[in-house]
Amino acid sequence: MDRLTEMEAFATVVDQGGFTDAAKKMGISKSAVSKHIAALEARLGARLLNRTTRRVSPTEIGLAYYDRARRVLNDAGEADALVTSMQSAPSGVLRMSVATDFGVVLLSPILGEFLQDYPDITINMVLNNRYVELISEGFDMAIRMGDLEDSSLRARKLTDTTRRIVGSPRYFQSFGRPLKIDDLNEHKLLHYSSQASGNVWRLTAPSGEKRQVRSAGWLTVNDGQSLLNAAVAGLGLAFLPSFLYHAALKEGLIEIALPDLPVEIVGIYAVYPPGRFTQPKVRAFIDFLVARFADKGPDSW
Repeated sequence: MDRLTEMEAFATVVDQGGFTDAAKKMGISKSAVSKHIAALEARLGARLLNRTTRRVSPTEIGLAYYDRARRVLNDAGEADALVTSMQSAPSGVLRMSVATDFGVVLLSPILGEFLQDYPDITINMVLNNRYVELISEGFDMAIRMGDLEDSSLRARKLTDTTRRIVGSPRYFQSFGRPLKIDDLNEHKLLHYSSQASGNVWRLTAPSGEKRQVRSAGWLTVNDGQSLLNAAVAGLGLAFLPSFLYHAALKEGLIEIALPDLPVEIVGIYAVYPPGRFTQPKVRAFIDFLVARFADKGPDSW
């Protein structure tokens, strides 16, 4: 007989307190349940159940066996559910936390394509620049830029971008152009208020030396598009990802302030909770993003 079926029959008898109710629960005859229990006890060489005319209860050995058997049966049920879930069509609400600039500039314009392909998925996108706790805050996934601080999460790289210091021709005409990193101390800087490092730019000199530029800044805001607008208006220099400024650069609205500095490459990642399998809705969306940005790289924005 099937070992798992024997185990299920025994656990169900213990749960239901008797053979009759266990048979109803399993949808088989009472005699079939008895045969499964008898075969199990014979195979193990131990009596697992105390039987009286009024009730059935596990022996001491049976109680110990029940605890392990119930775990095995639960694992088997989860395994079946896993396969069913992975083969089912992606559906449900996909709640994700997305870095604001990426969400506004790159993600929002292409969401329609994904939703047309997967009409059974509903997206709830929260734009912010903080590291949310995915599980405790109820998010299925997040899209983050830069170094990944939480190594317990699973991650998949979507693409790369770069960060450069930019300013408008109007600004350079009014305040001059910096020629080296130290010159930035004399310029008006525009900052992200959401950066964990505060108003500090971490730069790499042409020599490879790591440098920091600290300034109170003329304008501090938690939105990259607003910083770009301020830079285009001539209010100061901004340190921005290339996907934000590349269109303005092509149009001549801004210029690279220190073109000799090594380019900083920034990774963009989809992160999601750890586990043995990925929810179909999450897997479908990440696959979509990977394919959508397959031809993008740090030099293509």
